Amino acid sequence: MQLAPGLHRIGNDIVAAYAIVTDHGVTLVDAGLPGMWADLHAELASVGRSVGDVRGVILTHGDSDHVGFAERLRREHGVPVFVHEGDAGRVRGEKPPPTPWPKMRIAPTLGFLGYSLRKGGARTHHLTEVVEVTGERVLDLPGDPRVIPLPGHSPGSIAVHVPSVGALFVGDALTTRHVLTGRVGPQSAPFTDDPAQALTSLAAVADVEAAWVLPGHGAPWSGGVPELLRRVRAEAAGG
Repeated sequence: MQLAPGLHRIGNDIVAAYAIVTDHGVTLVDAGLPGMWADLHAELASVGRSVGDVRGVILTHGDSDHVGFAERLRREHGVPVFVHEGDAGRVRGEKPPPTPWPKMRIAPTLGFLGYSLRKGGARTHHLTEVVEVTGERVLDLPGDPRVIPLPGHSPGSIAVHVPSVGALFVGDALTTRHVLTGRVGPQSAPFTDDPAQALTSLAAVADVEAAWVLPGHGAPWSGGVPELLRRVRAEAAGG
């Protein structure tokens, strides 16, 4: 789905990855689930592109529903995969620390699990090679994406800011649809390693100007970064 010229979503409100399409090639942010491989091909074909135009994949963190088809792209097409050093072990298959299961509702939880299974969530291939990123930096990829560390959901969680398409990609630093309860609206994401740190880290993007804030789960947000963060913090405080 095209959100704006050069900005595309692959997937849906349950699980999403994103493509930045430029004259110099394509950058992907996250790789969803393995079975979204066909969705990737279809979305690129809709603008006359193919996986051969992909120059890099940036993972916002190392959870399996964001790693998805990244290893296939790397192995079959030589596409480099970038991840913050804090999550390099996680994308290679190291198990994350356990987090408490949050409240859930049966229908949304079954919907999430069912979609994940249909899209190959049980068959994720971990990365065998990655390009580790440290600190805040601009990567030499189409769109000149800027990596902003946002530890909390995981040690290596990041946001990715691409001013040329007016987008801030936030992975699971926050969500606009809780995958286990179905609740919509800005809020903290479930399965977060350190919820307090995740909230504190959001200050790093408070001054970012973006027409679109794009989470890994939930609808795209177009109401501005300050209002988004206000709502996330209010929800976390019980408001």
